[in-house]
Amino acid sequence: MATEQVQYQKKAAMPTQHRRMTKSTLLRRSVFLFIGAALMSVGLEIFLVPNKIIDGGITGISIILSYLTHWQVGIFLTTLNIPFLFIGYKMIGKTFALSTFFAILVMSIGTALLHPVKELTNDPLLAAVFGGIILGIGVGMVIRFGGSLDGTEIIAILVSKKLPFSVGEIVMFFNLFILGSAGFVYSWDRAMYSLIAYFIAYKMIDVTIEGFDESKSVWIISDRFRQIGEAILDRLGRGVTYLEGEGGFTGEDKKVIFCVITRLEEAKLKSIVDELDPKAFLAVGNIHDVKGGRFKKKDIH
Repeated sequence: MATEQVQYQKKAAMPTQHRRMTKSTLLRRSVFLFIGAALMSVGLEIFLVPNKIIDGGITGISIILSYLTHWQVGIFLTTLNIPFLFIGYKMIGKTFALSTFFAILVMSIGTALLHPVKELTNDPLLAAVFGGIILGIGVGMVIRFGGSLDGTEIIAILVSKKLPFSVGEIVMFFNLFILGSAGFVYSWDRAMYSLIAYFIAYKMIDVTIEGFDESKSVWIISDRFRQIGEAILDRLGRGVTYLEGEGGFTGEDKKVIFCVITRLEEAKLKSIVDELDPKAFLAVGNIHDVKGGRFKKKDIH
Protein backbone atom coordinates (compact mmCIF):
# COMPACT_ATOMS: atom_id res chain seq x y z
CA MET A 1 0.00 0.00 0.00
CA ALA A 2 2.81 2.39 0.87
CA THR A 3 4.46 1.82 -2.52
CA GLU A 4 1.17 2.35 -4.35
CA GLN A 5 0.57 5.57 -2.37
CA VAL A 6 4.01 6.94 -3.33
CA GLN A 7 3.39 6.10 -6.98
CA TYR A 8 0.00 7.82 -6.86
CA GLN A 9 1.54 10.95 -5.32
CA LYS A 10 4.16 11.07 -8.09
CA LYS A 11 1.48 10.80 -10.76
CA ALA A 12 -0.61 13.47 -9.06
CA ALA A 13 2.39 15.80 -8.91
CA MET A 14 3.17 15.49 -12.61
CA PRO A 15 0.39 17.77 -13.92
CA THR A 16 1.34 20.44 -11.34
CA GLN A 17 4.97 20.26 -12.39
CA HIS A 18 3.93 20.50 -16.05
CA ARG A 19 1.83 23.57 -15.28
CA ARG A 20 4.78 25.15 -13.47
CA MET A 21 7.03 24.54 -16.46
CA THR A 22 4.39 26.01 -18.75
CA LYS A 23 4.07 29.11 -16.57
CA SER A 24 7.84 29.44 -16.46
CA THR A 25 8.06 29.20 -20.23
CA LEU A 26 5.24 31.71 -20.63
CA LEU A 27 6.90 34.14 -18.23
CA ARG A 28 10.25 33.81 -20.01
CA ARG A 29 8.62 34.38 -23.39
CA SER A 30 6.70 37.41 -22.10
CA VAL A 31 9.83 38.99 -20.63
CA PHE A 32 11.82 38.66 -23.85
CA LEU A 33 8.89 39.79 -25.99
CA PHE A 34 8.64 42.85 -23.74
CA ILE A 35 12.37 43.59 -23.99
CA GLY A 36 12.36 43.11 -27.77
CA ALA A 37 9.36 45.38 -28.31
CA ALA A 38 10.81 47.99 -25.94
CA LEU A 39 14.11 47.97 -27.86
CA MET A 40 12.25 48.54 -31.09
CA SER A 41 10.50 51.53 -29.51
CA VAL A 42 13.89 52.97 -28.56
CA GLY A 43 15.30 52.40 -32.02
CA LEU A 44 12.34 54.14 -33.61
CA GLU A 45 11.68 57.13 -31.35
CA ILE A 46 15.22 57.89 -30.19
CA PHE A 47 17.10 57.31 -33.46
CA LEU A 48 15.15 56.75 -36.68
CA VAL A 49 11.94 58.83 -36.52
CA PRO A 50 13.52 62.12 -35.30
CA ASN A 51 16.14 61.88 -38.05
CA LYS A 52 13.61 61.08 -40.80
CA ILE A 53 14.98 57.59 -41.39
CA ILE A 54 12.60 54.72 -42.04
CA ASP A 55 12.68 50.93 -41.90
CA GLY A 56 11.05 48.44 -44.24
CA GLY A 57 7.60 46.88 -43.98
CA ILE A 58 4.72 48.17 -41.91
CA THR A 59 7.18 50.06 -39.71
CA GLY A 60 8.38 52.13 -42.66
CA ILE A 61 4.84 52.88 -43.78
CA SER A 62 3.95 53.92 -40.23
CA ILE A 63 6.91 56.31 -40.02
CA ILE A 64 5.96 57.96 -43.34
CA LEU A 65 2.32 58.30 -42.33
CA SER A 66 3.36 59.72 -38.97
CA TYR A 67 5.47 62.35 -40.73
CA LEU A 68 2.68 63.29 -43.16
CA THR A 69 -0.12 63.44 -40.55
CA HIS A 70 1.92 64.53 -37.50
CA TRP A 71 0.35 61.70 -35.50
CA GLN A 72 2.45 59.45 -33.28
CA VAL A 73 3.99 56.49 -35.06
CA GLY A 74 2.59 54.07 -32.47
CA ILE A 75 -0.96 54.75 -33.67
CA PHE A 76 -0.16 53.54 -37.17
CA LEU A 77 1.96 50.62 -35.94
CA THR A 78 -1.03 49.32 -34.02
CA THR A 79 -3.72 50.12 -36.59
CA LEU A 80 -1.89 48.69 -39.61
CA ASN A 81 -0.84 45.50 -37.81
CA ILE A 82 -4.26 44.62 -36.36
CA PRO A 83 -5.57 42.97 -39.58
CA PHE A 84 -2.51 40.74 -39.69
CA LEU A 85 -3.21 39.50 -36.17
CA PHE A 86 -6.36 37.80 -37.45
CA ILE A 87 -4.57 36.47 -40.53
CA GLY A 88 -1.70 35.21 -38.37
CA TYR A 89 -4.17 33.56 -36.00
CA LYS A 90 -5.68 31.55 -38.87
CA MET A 91 -2.40 30.76 -40.63
CA ILE A 92 0.00 30.14 -37.74
CA GLY A 93 -2.01 29.79 -34.54
CA LYS A 94 -3.27 31.31 -31.33
CA THR A 95 0.11 31.48 -29.58
CA PHE A 96 1.65 33.45 -32.43
CA ALA A 97 -1.30 35.86 -32.54
CA LEU A 98 -1.24 36.50 -28.79
CA SER A 99 2.55 36.93 -28.74
CA THR A 100 2.34 39.35 -31.65
CA PHE A 101 -0.49 41.32 -30.04
CA PHE A 102 1.45 41.64 -26.78
CA ALA A 103 4.63 42.75 -28.58
CA ILE A 104 2.78 45.31 -30.71
CA LEU A 105 0.98 46.66 -27.65
CA VAL A 106 4.27 47.10 -25.76
CA MET A 107 5.90 48.69 -28.81
CA SER A 108 3.01 51.14 -29.29
CA ILE A 109 2.99 52.18 -25.64
CA GLY A 110 6.78 52.48 -25.71
CA THR A 111 6.76 54.79 -28.73
CA ALA A 112 4.11 56.95 -27.08
CA LEU A 113 6.14 57.26 -23.88
CA LEU A 114 9.40 57.95 -25.72
CA HIS A 115 7.92 60.43 -28.21
CA PRO A 116 8.61 63.51 -26.03
CA VAL A 117 12.18 62.35 -25.36
CA LYS A 118 14.86 64.18 -27.33
CA GLU A 119 16.91 62.18 -29.84
CA LEU A 120 20.44 61.21 -28.81
CA THR A 121 22.08 62.36 -32.04
CA ASN A 122 21.36 64.62 -35.00
CA ASP A 123 23.89 62.82 -37.18
CA PRO A 124 21.85 60.75 -39.68
CA LEU A 125 24.64 58.21 -40.17
CA LEU A 126 24.95 57.54 -36.44
CA ALA A 127 21.17 57.39 -36.18
CA ALA A 128 20.98 54.88 -39.06
CA VAL A 129 23.71 52.66 -37.60
CA PHE A 130 22.65 52.60 -33.96
CA GLY A 131 18.96 52.73 -34.77
CA GLY A 132 19.36 49.77 -37.11
CA ILE A 133 21.31 47.81 -34.49
CA ILE A 134 18.78 48.38 -31.71
CA LEU A 135 15.82 47.85 -34.02
CA GLY A 136 17.27 44.61 -35.40
CA ILE A 137 18.00 43.19 -31.95
CA GLY A 138 14.47 44.04 -30.80
CA VAL A 139 12.73 42.55 -33.84
CA GLY A 140 14.97 39.47 -33.77
CA MET A 141 14.21 38.90 -30.10
CA VAL A 142 10.46 39.09 -30.73
CA ILE A 143 10.70 36.68 -33.68
CA ARG A 144 12.91 34.29 -31.69
CA PHE A 145 10.28 34.04 -28.96
CA GLY A 146 7.30 33.41 -31.20
CA GLY A 147 5.95 36.83 -32.14
CA SER A 148 6.12 39.37 -34.94
CA LEU A 149 6.15 43.15 -35.25
CA ASP A 150 5.44 43.41 -38.96
CA GLY A 151 2.72 41.96 -41.18
CA THR A 152 4.72 42.16 -44.41
CA GLU A 153 5.76 38.51 -44.20
CA ILE A 154 2.14 37.40 -43.85
CA ILE A 155 1.18 39.43 -46.93
CA ALA A 156 4.07 37.86 -48.81
CA ILE A 157 2.95 34.35 -47.90
CA LEU A 158 -0.57 35.04 -49.21
CA VAL A 159 0.62 36.74 -52.40
CA SER A 160 3.25 34.07 -53.15
CA LYS A 161 0.46 31.50 -53.54
CA LYS A 162 -0.92 33.42 -56.53
CA LEU A 163 2.29 34.79 -58.08
CA PRO A 164 5.43 33.00 -59.32
CA PHE A 165 7.64 34.70 -56.72
CA SER A 166 9.09 33.47 -53.45
CA VAL A 167 8.21 34.99 -50.08
CA GLY A 168 11.67 36.56 -49.81
CA GLU A 169 11.41 38.16 -53.25
CA ILE A 170 8.01 39.66 -52.45
CA VAL A 171 9.22 41.03 -49.10
CA MET A 172 12.25 42.56 -50.83
CA PHE A 173 10.00 44.19 -53.45
CA PHE A 174 7.75 45.67 -50.75
CA ASN A 175 10.69 47.01 -48.81
CA LEU A 176 12.43 48.52 -51.83
CA PHE A 177 9.19 50.31 -52.73
CA ILE A 178 8.73 51.56 -49.15
CA LEU A 179 12.36 52.62 -48.72
CA GLY A 180 12.28 54.33 -52.11
CA SER A 181 9.23 56.29 -50.98
CA ALA A 182 11.43 57.98 -48.38
CA GLY A 183 13.17 59.76 -51.24
CA PHE A 184 9.93 61.45 -52.28
CA VAL A 185 8.63 62.12 -48.77
CA TYR A 186 11.90 63.29 -47.18
CA SER A 187 14.93 63.51 -49.47
CA TRP A 188 17.08 61.06 -51.40
CA ASP A 189 19.90 61.21 -48.91
CA ARG A 190 17.42 60.12 -46.21
CA ALA A 191 16.37 57.24 -48.44
CA MET A 192 20.01 56.15 -48.65
CA TYR A 193 20.39 56.41 -44.87
CA SER A 194 17.22 54.32 -44.60
CA LEU A 195 18.81 51.63 -46.75
CA ILE A 196 21.79 51.58 -44.37
CA ALA A 197 19.51 51.25 -41.35
CA TYR A 198 17.48 48.51 -43.06
CA PHE A 199 20.59 46.51 -43.99
CA ILE A 200 22.03 46.75 -40.46
CA ALA A 201 18.69 45.82 -38.89
CA TYR A 202 18.38 42.84 -41.25
CA LYS A 203 21.80 41.54 -40.24
CA MET A 204 21.13 42.08 -36.53
CA ILE A 205 17.85 40.18 -36.80
CA ASP A 206 19.78 37.23 -38.23
CA VAL A 207 22.40 37.38 -35.46
CA THR A 208 19.77 37.68 -32.74
CA ILE A 209 17.68 34.77 -34.02
CA GLU A 210 20.58 32.42 -34.78
CA GLY A 211 22.94 33.64 -32.07
CA PHE A 212 26.65 34.35 -32.26
CA ASP A 213 27.28 30.64 -31.79
CA GLU A 214 25.27 29.58 -34.83
CA SER A 215 26.00 25.96 -35.69
CA LYS A 216 27.84 24.99 -38.86
CA SER A 217 28.33 21.63 -40.52
CA VAL A 218 31.80 20.80 -41.83
CA TRP A 219 32.77 18.24 -44.47
CA ILE A 220 36.47 17.48 -44.99
CA ILE A 221 38.02 15.11 -47.55
CA SER A 222 41.72 14.44 -47.03
CA ASP A 223 44.24 11.64 -47.19
CA ARG A 224 45.35 12.80 -43.73
CA PHE A 225 41.86 12.41 -42.30
CA ARG A 226 43.07 10.69 -39.13
CA GLN A 227 45.45 13.50 -38.16
CA ILE A 228 42.86 16.17 -38.94
CA GLY A 229 40.15 14.34 -37.00
CA GLU A 230 42.39 13.93 -33.95
CA ALA A 231 43.40 17.61 -34.11
CA ILE A 232 39.75 18.67 -34.16
CA LEU A 233 39.11 16.46 -31.14
CA ASP A 234 42.14 17.72 -29.21
CA ARG A 235 42.23 21.41 -30.14
CA LEU A 236 38.54 22.18 -30.62
CA GLY A 237 37.01 19.57 -28.37
CA ARG A 238 34.51 18.61 -31.07
CA GLY A 239 33.56 15.07 -31.98
CA VAL A 240 34.03 13.90 -35.56
CA THR A 241 32.47 11.17 -37.66
CA TYR A 242 34.35 9.31 -40.41
CA LEU A 243 32.20 8.49 -43.42
CA GLU A 244 32.98 6.22 -46.34
CA GLY A 245 33.17 7.96 -49.73
CA GLU A 246 34.22 7.27 -53.30
CA GLY A 247 35.84 9.70 -55.72
CA GLY A 248 33.61 10.42 -58.71
CA PHE A 249 36.52 10.85 -61.12
CA THR A 250 39.09 8.45 -59.73
CA GLY A 251 36.80 5.84 -58.19
CA GLU A 252 39.16 5.68 -55.20
CA ASP A 253 37.87 5.08 -51.69
CA LYS A 254 37.90 8.24 -49.58
CA LYS A 255 37.34 9.03 -45.93
CA VAL A 256 35.05 11.98 -45.27
CA ILE A 257 35.23 13.81 -41.94
CA PHE A 258 31.95 15.25 -40.71
CA CYS A 259 31.59 17.46 -37.65
CA VAL A 260 29.49 20.29 -36.27
CA ILE A 261 31.05 23.46 -34.88
CA THR A 262 29.95 26.97 -33.93
CA ARG A 263 30.49 30.12 -35.96
CA LEU A 264 33.27 31.27 -33.66
CA GLU A 265 35.18 28.03 -34.16
CA GLU A 266 35.16 28.17 -37.97
CA ALA A 267 38.39 30.15 -38.34
CA LYS A 268 40.23 27.84 -35.92
CA LEU A 269 39.07 24.74 -37.77
CA LYS A 270 40.16 26.15 -41.13
CA SER A 271 43.61 26.88 -39.74
CA ILE A 272 43.88 23.30 -38.46
CA VAL A 273 42.96 21.84 -41.85
CA ASP A 274 45.29 24.23 -43.71
CA GLU A 275 48.12 23.39 -41.34
CA LEU A 276 47.80 19.60 -41.71
CA ASP A 277 46.70 19.36 -45.35
CA PRO A 278 46.56 22.55 -47.45
CA LYS A 279 45.14 20.54 -50.38
CA ALA A 280 42.21 19.09 -48.40
CA PHE A 281 38.66 19.63 -49.62
CA LEU A 282 36.67 21.65 -47.08
CA ALA A 283 32.98 22.59 -47.18
CA VAL A 284 31.18 24.58 -44.47
CA GLY A 285 27.43 25.12 -44.27
CA ASN A 286 24.95 26.71 -41.88
CA ILE A 287 22.74 24.59 -39.64
CA HIS A 288 19.61 26.06 -38.09
CA ASP A 289 19.15 23.42 -35.41
CA VAL A 290 21.23 20.72 -33.72
CA LYS A 291 19.82 18.09 -31.38
CA GLY A 292 21.17 14.92 -29.84
CA GLY A 293 24.58 13.34 -29.96
CA ARG A 294 27.44 14.86 -27.99
CA PHE A 295 27.24 18.30 -29.53
CA LYS A 296 26.76 21.08 -27.04
CA LYS A 297 27.20 24.78 -27.69
CA LYS A 298 29.86 26.30 -25.50
CA ASP A 299 29.14 29.32 -23.38
CA ILE A 300 30.53 32.56 -24.80
CA HIS A 301 31.89 35.08 -22.32
